[in-house]
Amino acid sequence: MVSRTVDLRSDTVTKPTESMRAAMASAEVDDDVIGSDPTASRLESEVARIMQKEAALFVPSGTMGNLISVLVHCETRGSEVILGDDSHIHIYENGGISTIGGVHPRTVKNNPDGTMDIDLIEAAIRNPEHELHYPTTRLICLENTQANCGGRCISVQYTDRVGALAKKHGLKLHIDGARIFNAAVALNVPVHRLVQAADSVSICLSKGLGAPVGSIIVGSKSFITKAKRLKKTLGGGMRQVGVLCAAAYVALQENISKLHDDHRRAKVLADGLNQIQGLKMDPSTVETNMVFFDIVDGSTIKVEQLCKVLEEHGILVIPVSSSRQRCPIHTVMHSAKCSATPSRFILAMFIV
Repeated sequence: MVSRTVDLRSDTVTKPTESMRAAMASAEVDDDVIGSDPTASRLESEVARIMQKEAALFVPSGTMGNLISVLVHCETRGSEVILGDDSHIHIYENGGISTIGGVHPRTVKNNPDGTMDIDLIEAAIRNPEHELHYPTTRLICLENTQANCGGRCISVQYTDRVGALAKKHGLKLHIDGARIFNAAVALNVPVHRLVQAADSVSICLSKGLGAPVGSIIVGSKSFITKAKRLKKTLGGGMRQVGVLCAAAYVALQENISKLHDDHRRAKVLADGLNQIQGLKMDPSTVETNMVFFDIVDGSTIKVEQLCKVLEEHGILVIPVSSSRQRCPIHTVMHSAKCSATPSRFILAMFIV
């Protein structure tokens, strides 16, 4: 009998802790659309301080945070953004930068480590002399960690180089930092240093940090002023949002330190999966909380069967494709009752 379900569908399935729920229940609130919710203001000030940016803005989701950021930097319709071909903004955000903002995406191939070749980024920048024919390049976007590349960390050195390239050509740099704290913990680098070169950053609070809802975008005061207007336009203006921000504030205080253990557990799982015949898994690629593995051609293991057997053993997963599986480790597994989860997962795999 399965006594407890372990949910590895995503690191977005984390549940608010008791301290988060208590903070939500006692949160001091007001109307945030008017700009007077004190708990929202406290959270925004704290995140701006941590990231060493001038200002911050709480938004309902990471998708909205990225959309707002791109639209602020690309105010003129027909602008172009350079971003990874396997990036979250390009693949998973419903084409919002194009359909809502009239912004054209120009993709550059993501390397296995999540980066894009610097020379290819520069080659993708449009020549302003040809503006009659082409969109105008205004923005470069990075993603840290790069989820589809396995939760890989983008280094300070690389980000600085992209930032320098952006400045050279008069462009802006936005970082989709949905899991930026995972990168900071894995690299043992202060999080503000990872985004120093960026003009804006979006930070998810409801993934590994475990808050129930929300993201934060940070940047200059003028950037956030424009972002507030777009947030309202897109329907993101909420009233007593301090109820949500209170939980997010607790997440910042209590859960960043837990990310290291998420990464450790992910490596344990990867090492075990690497021993299973019929799977392709390179443990050296696991840098944070993301574990990806492939089913080799000709294997008797099938994704549908795999998901069914794992569910029978109390483990929920969602396949990436017909031959690829993703398993994000997250804070919900820190209970002592789940201490053997990696071995439980591996045992179930052997039964397939």
